[in-house]
Amino acid sequence: MEWGSESGAVRRHRTGGERLDGPAAAQQPEREALAQEPLADACGGGARTRKRSGEGSGGGGASRGAGTGLSEARAALGLALYLLALRALVQLSLQQLVLRGAAVGRQGEFDAHQARDYLEHITSIGPRTTGSPENEILTVHYLLEQIKLIEVQSNSLHKISVDVQRPTGSFSIDFLGGFTSYYDNITNVVVKLEPRDGAQHAVLANCHFDSVANSPGASDDAVSCSVMLEVLRVLSTSSEALYHAVIFLFNGAEENVLQISLILSSCFISGPENPWLVQAYVSAAKHPFASVVAQEVFQSGIIPSDTDFRIYRDFGNIPGIDLAFIENGYIYHTKYDTADRILTDSIQRAGDNILAVLKYLATSDMLASSSKYQHGNMVFFDVLGLFVIAYPSRVGSIINYMVVMAVVLYLGRKLLHPKYKTATYTKDFFCGLGITLISWFTSLVTVLIIAVFVSLIGQSLSWYNHFYVSVCLYGTAAVAKIIFIHTLAKRFYYVNASGQYLGEVFFDVSLFVHCGFLTALTYRGLCSAFISAVWVAFPMLTKLCVQKDLKQHGAGGKFIAFYLLGMFIPYLYALYLIWAVFEMFTPILGRSGSEIPPDVVLASILAVCTMILSSYFINFIYLAKSTKRTMLSLTLVCTVTFLLVCSGTFFPYSSNPASPKPKRVFLQHITRTFHGLDGNVVKRDSGVWINGFDYTGMSHITPHVPEINDTVRADCEESAPLCGFPWYLPVHFLISHMSFYVRTHKGATLSQWSLGNGTPVTSKGGDYFVFYSHGLQASAWHFWIEVQVLEEQPEGVVTVAIAAHYFSGEDKRSSQLDALRERFPDWTFPSAWVCTYNLFVF
Repeated sequence: MEWGSESGAVRRHRTGGERLDGPAAAQQPEREALAQEPLADACGGGARTRKRSGEGSGGGGASRGAGTGLSEARAALGLALYLLALRALVQLSLQQLVLRGAAVGRQGEFDAHQARDYLEHITSIGPRTTGSPENEILTVHYLLEQIKLIEVQSNSLHKISVDVQRPTGSFSIDFLGGFTSYYDNITNVVVKLEPRDGAQHAVLANCHFDSVANSPGASDDAVSCSVMLEVLRVLSTSSEALYHAVIFLFNGAEENVLQISLILSSCFISGPENPWLVQAYVSAAKHPFASVVAQEVFQSGIIPSDTDFRIYRDFGNIPGIDLAFIENGYIYHTKYDTADRILTDSIQRAGDNILAVLKYLATSDMLASSSKYQHGNMVFFDVLGLFVIAYPSRVGSIINYMVVMAVVLYLGRKLLHPKYKTATYTKDFFCGLGITLISWFTSLVTVLIIAVFVSLIGQSLSWYNHFYVSVCLYGTAAVAKIIFIHTLAKRFYYVNASGQYLGEVFFDVSLFVHCGFLTALTYRGLCSAFISAVWVAFPMLTKLCVQKDLKQHGAGGKFIAFYLLGMFIPYLYALYLIWAVFEMFTPILGRSGSEIPPDVVLASILAVCTMILSSYFINFIYLAKSTKRTMLSLTLVCTVTFLLVCSGTFFPYSSNPASPKPKRVFLQHITRTFHGLDGNVVKRDSGVWINGFDYTGMSHITPHVPEINDTVRADCEESAPLCGFPWYLPVHFLISHMSFYVRTHKGATLSQWSLGNGTPVTSKGGDYFVFYSHGLQASAWHFWIEVQVLEEQPEGVVTVAIAAHYFSGEDKRSSQLDALRERFPDWTFPSAWVCTYNLFVF
């Protein structure tokens, strides 16, 4: 089917048919009806015509028919306004936090102002590292004090019991390259709210009140503990009896790499094989923000992060709901993570959701017989934060394959129908597929070349504080390259083939590509395949609905309006997801280490997003009369932005109090002592070890602190574990506490030890890394390792190193460290502490 229509005379002219006159012309309407389908033959790969001038009336009609097309300005402006309008809708949906005011003092309602009061008191204590008095004494005392007040105000229907735990244990985890964690005498505060007569089953809510060093930790995770306190208050004063108990766990060592840990913040994902939890969230949450896409992205390991929910899932085999903040990751683990940066409306929204879900679970029969509801994964996603759509993944697979079959029938009819076959539609379709793939590939290569060049000249992360720079630089380059390749194909390969016909061919090509992705994702059992289903079903329905009417009117303004209306849902949801992707990944690229150029990563993501968003608009290139001005405009924007980036106009970091985007730096004043096999000291040194968290390294710091330059780079001690440096985590490839490193020598293996399950776990570099932390009044750490030796080695069989990190009190400071930190510019966040490193050979 063609997008537009031409007169019968034009069709006959373009296929080389004769011109009819006289009586034969009277039969034209009937033959014209028969000629509707063979238009493909007229405009296919084998139907090329040369431009002529000075033709008669018939020729003039042909010329006018071939020249019809979309106005370039109208098409470009329409698409730009369309995408901007969709982006505005997405932004509006993200801002609809709470439409009503907080329910101050209202019985049974969550009060965000009360939760904020809790939050401000906790963060006013300051940084709360595990083992510090701020964490183990002051914060615990405040929590117990507030819990006692809540208990006094509670309804007699409920019973509250409190327990302060100080556990000791160890485990191994495949995270950040793999390591073992040992904790000793750390602090948990557990509150159990249950019916007066007790309960057999319970739902657990968890948060952590500790923070990283040098950060007040408002969003990670004091706000969740504040929300939990308020939820406890509301539930305990409710006159509605609970069927099951609710356990509130406030743990004090999550920042020690998940040592003791539902986590509470704001973006929802669920545990596997437990759709009843999804159903609970769908039924109860007042302000849903949930997606199976986020769940599968986190489970894939693409994002180098994890939450304390993993401990319950992996070691307790307990299903749960995992919630995490994703907005404003620029202040994560910095001094800027303060209470005043968390909106009261955000607290209200999170509190409403968590209170409703906990109440739903605590009064539901599903909790007592959850095994009955374990019947596979669920496909779930929210619609602009208004409501959640959820259905079993097996139902999703059926829907997906039905959509695939519909596409197979739609395209199969064209590819196999005799009329299309003789018209070389098949040839044009597969040529169009090749051209589309080439345009996408060259678009990706183009942005990668720009990204690599920008990185090599030292202007990486220019978009970190100005995200629009990445769109103007990489986005415009990607779009311009796609348009350029298709314009070349239109001009030199398709010659004068009908724009309407080519528009249909490339629409079918895009449909085929998305259908391929839908098939692959469904076959692999990914619930995220629903996105591809949306991107196949709605465009195909749009095509089928508008083609009959558009045949009579051609590709004009009405066509654009109907077409864009039909694409509304897939493009709106795509932009919704793209916002979430950049909201998560952009801040992460500012702390992802020095190995991978962040511009290459961001340019690749932008190129992929451009491919997706352009797929169903490629046909506009062939429907438009020209693309010259559009390409010139995009090229101009890209070139100007490129020159500005190369000149260093856009500085990556900002200390703006309203929206800080600091550069993260570790400053460790270290004292290293190396012992030989005989126990004597063979080397001792001391200095400040500096690590930047991003790809720019110290290049922006050197002008402010000239001593920090390439001449003071530290060399790797090849014979020592982890290069002989006191890494806080086993991530030298990225970047009170103690770390224990083990490296076996040639001919020796570490067979077992007294940690975890007894089986040693190596880190990514092949060394063994043990993360140790303790609370107050911890006893001496006793452990053993067993090394199997094939033959005696003169250099020994194993190297052991112990690094101690001082994160609190006066021990964390030194005069040299303080003096150096003061010289750093205000757009940096230097996290500084003192540590020691002692190496022994046995």
